Amino acid sequence: MPSAPQSPNTARPEGEPSIRSGHITEYTFRAISAWPVLATCLALVLAGAWLFYLAGHPPILSPALPVVGIACFLLTFFLLKGLIILQPNEAAVCLLFGKYKGTLTQAGFCWLNPFYTRQKLSLRLKTQETGPLKVNDAVGNPVEIGAVIIWRVAQAARATLEVDNYGLYVSAQSETALRLLASRHPYDPTEQQDAQPTTGTGTGTGTGTGTGTGTGTGVPAPADAFSSITLRDGSDVLASILLQELQLRMAPVGIDVVEARISHLAYAPEIAGAMLRKQAASAVIAARRVITQGAVSIIDDALADLEARMGHQLEPQQRAAMISNLLVVLIGDREATPTVNTGL
Repeated sequence: MPSAPQSPNTARPEGEPSIRSGHITEYTFRAISAWPVLATCLALVLAGAWLFYLAGHPPILSPALPVVGIACFLLTFFLLKGLIILQPNEAAVCLLFGKYKGTLTQAGFCWLNPFYTRQKLSLRLKTQETGPLKVNDAVGNPVEIGAVIIWRVAQAARATLEVDNYGLYVSAQSETALRLLASRHPYDPTEQQDAQPTTGTGTGTGTGTGTGTGTGTGVPAPADAFSSITLRDGSDVLASILLQELQLRMAPVGIDVVEARISHLAYAPEIAGAMLRKQAASAVIAARRVITQGAVSIIDDALADLEARMGHQLEPQQRAAMISNLLVVLIGDREATPTVNTGL
């Protein structure tokens, strides 16, 4: 008897492109063992051969014997057509005169209705490599991205009857989902900060003649205006997002996506050199900022200690000269060259 149909939930978030839900309801059934049928076929072959033998040897001479023998052979060929062998994790979708009759998942040597049209397909895990694809990220920089997707056929009837070629369907949907993912996120946090707009607020005063002055400060736009996840640092989160997107796209045609991982991520060759220099410059700026903050702290402590020991405040000119000299020594890349002021 057919088992109860299973219909996955394929609802998509609001605003997302919808994928047509499958109209095929899969039913599974069990076939009978092929060994009794094979024994019957062997008996029919022997009976047909014996009837042909008797038809040519007196005293039994009957024109019906060859006809019965031919019928035995034809029935044998008809029964043999229903034999099928399924390996573990294989399925056969059965059609009778164009109408879906059920899916056979029973492994072994089985016999089906010889009038069934059968299409076998594998239920094993498969690996799909997508990319590398050239895509523009959220801020417009061209990047190369690739992914590895592990999937399997969960409902053989839908995979066979809903799409013409489910392998090509998986490939096309994987590429589409990967492009969509890359276009929604920046490559790294630096690009995200550069692309994030600011909103200005300010106050001003003016005279009646039409002149006025005003000041304003920039405030970053709300964080939800841009995604906080980057392609370079959010691999686990992006893999989860990609997996959910693929599952929503594949479920209507009976495909189950088990895992999705980003396997390749890099800047496109035409901008790779420039972006690497930008990253190096950002690292240098960050290092300089730390060095400068440390130098200012050292100079502040040194001046305070010196004035405490001298018992009086230094002259502004002396403080400026000392600060300048200490900054040169502490921040400079090269060793400082001492000079002697002779007063000339």
